[in-house]
Amino acid sequence: MSEAASTRTPVALLPSLAPLLHHWLPRQRWFAGKGHPVTGFSLVAASELLPLDGTGPGLLHLLVRVQQPGLAAGSSQDCYQLLLGVRETLPPHLAPALIGRPAEGPLAGRTVYEGLLDPRLAELILERLRTPGSLGPLRFDRFDKAPALGGALVARPLEAEQSNSSLVYGDAYILKVFRRVQPGPNPDLELPLALARAGCGRVPAPVAWYESSEPEPYTLGVLQLFLRGSQDGWLLALDALARGRTFTDEARALGRVTAEVHTALADELPTVMLRRPQTEILAAAMTQRLEAAAQSVPALLPYAPRLRTAFDALAALGRSGRVWRAQRVHGDLHLGQTLRGGGRHADGHWSVIDFEGEPARPLADRRRPQPPVIDVAGMLRSFDYAARTHRPWNPSWAEHCRTAYCEGYAEAGGADPRTEPELLRAYETDKAVYEVVYEARHRPDWLPVPMAAIDRLAAT
Repeated sequence: MSEAASTRTPVALLPSLAPLLHHWLPRQRWFAGKGHPVTGFSLVAASELLPLDGTGPGLLHLLVRVQQPGLAAGSSQDCYQLLLGVRETLPPHLAPALIGRPAEGPLAGRTVYEGLLDPRLAELILERLRTPGSLGPLRFDRFDKAPALGGALVARPLEAEQSNSSLVYGDAYILKVFRRVQPGPNPDLELPLALARAGCGRVPAPVAWYESSEPEPYTLGVLQLFLRGSQDGWLLALDALARGRTFTDEARALGRVTAEVHTALADELPTVMLRRPQTEILAAAMTQRLEAAAQSVPALLPYAPRLRTAFDALAALGRSGRVWRAQRVHGDLHLGQTLRGGGRHADGHWSVIDFEGEPARPLADRRRPQPPVIDVAGMLRSFDYAARTHRPWNPSWAEHCRTAYCEGYAEAGGADPRTEPELLRAYETDKAVYEVVYEARHRPDWLPVPMAAIDRLAAT
């Protein structure tokens, strides 16, 4: 941190920004507390990535805890990463990035804006990532096997991000900036790094990253190779449906890829065995989520008793002595988390991305070893979602994909998920229950999609 930064009073900084953040933060796509009032802010850490005292732009890095008492326990004081640009005046091309002008405090009269939308400041972040080292509480690091970063690269924001923000540098690299951060290693750095060290080519290797070391360790951003020209698995599935063709070759290839990733993770990171106590805890948690979901979405109530039998059957197997291996997994696997390169052929090179897991879940839960079937269940549900977007609905399309995916998984050395139907049904039911709650809250028009799965799973 510069001398000016070290003498700048953090106590005065946040109160001057608070009126602007009250208005700006809830409107951001990545803000998790929408619909609940913000009652205050507290400053976790502050750094000047580019000093604020010159005539040019400055870049201020903040970790800010947002107080929202109406949220669930553990979420009422979420911590967010902010990268704020500071200028005397904002040029016209940065007008959409405007946050406001503080009326008092150390930034009084200056213009504060979203720094990631400023190409000049975005390029500065890449420069910081070129060389490992520290800047105040921030630490920058690189993967020892990664090639040197290329020359000057123009940055552009990736519009598709929801829970985070991403910058693409010259179609060569992509930087994911985590917005809602929690103490501890983020799986989106931890797992791809482990896979890169294991030599698994199915996941883009981290090139560099930055973290905060004080007051607690936070993973803040990860730079990876940008897979230029790759095609999103979800969009490929929708295109196949629109053209009236099958997707079974692609599904089989995705099954093989999933098994390869699971095998590499199991080889590289510790695994555990789920015995009776762990299985009963797992089944009880699934049952608890079902009961809470049924209270939240009344359409689930008629199905709840039959859905509960899936979790009861899992607990009964645990009591009978059945054990399962648990390992690190993707945690939120679906078609949108896959990319295919190598042209239009189904057997082109597939990659898996976004190992963060479900962002709404606590970090400790996302890092906990799970049976690999949790990822399988997520992908099976994704085939169903794709099929349901097409009119008329073609259930056989999804069923053929599900079969091919499981076959591909077994072909690549994974245990065929269909050989343990109780485990697969429990995880798929749990996933469908989660989907029902999500759609009811955020996309009511999509609620019939998971409800159709609920109807099917309840009849199993």
